[in-house]
Amino acid sequence: MWKLMRKLIVPVLAGLLVLALAIQIVPYGRSHTNPPLMREPAWRSPQTRQIAVTACYDCHSNETVWPWYSLIAPVSWLVQNDVDRGRETLNFSEWQSGNQSEDDPAEVVREGEMPPWFYTITHPAARLSPSEREALAQELGRN
Repeated sequence: MWKLMRKLIVPVLAGLLVLALAIQIVPYGRSHTNPPLMREPAWRSPQTRQIAVTACYDCHSNETVWPWYSLIAPVSWLVQNDVDRGRETLNFSEWQSGNQSEDDPAEVVREGEMPPWFYTITHPAARLSPSEREALAQELGRN
């Protein structure tokens, strides 16, 4: 029984290792660029701005901090996709009156949809208290 399992497990593990190495050559997920800051919202308080920086800026600004795991596929693909979509939806570094999204950012924050749960796993400081969530939502509703 052990010989049969070893005959199956070793090739499967070797194949997975080869696949993991091969996907590293896919170029998507490695363009970790941070375009220049164009215009930020007129924040009413530095505390509210800091809440946004901590909870939102990695995906919703041109000031993304790229973690080490954003260099390793397939995680790099997921991170790049989140940042691309986040910047496209709402970008604090290219602020305009209103937002680029159909969704009201204040309501999205109030409802707890942002920041997403999977982001807060690796970024526990981004977990917003009810008062932080409300302060950020009020600020976003104002702009």
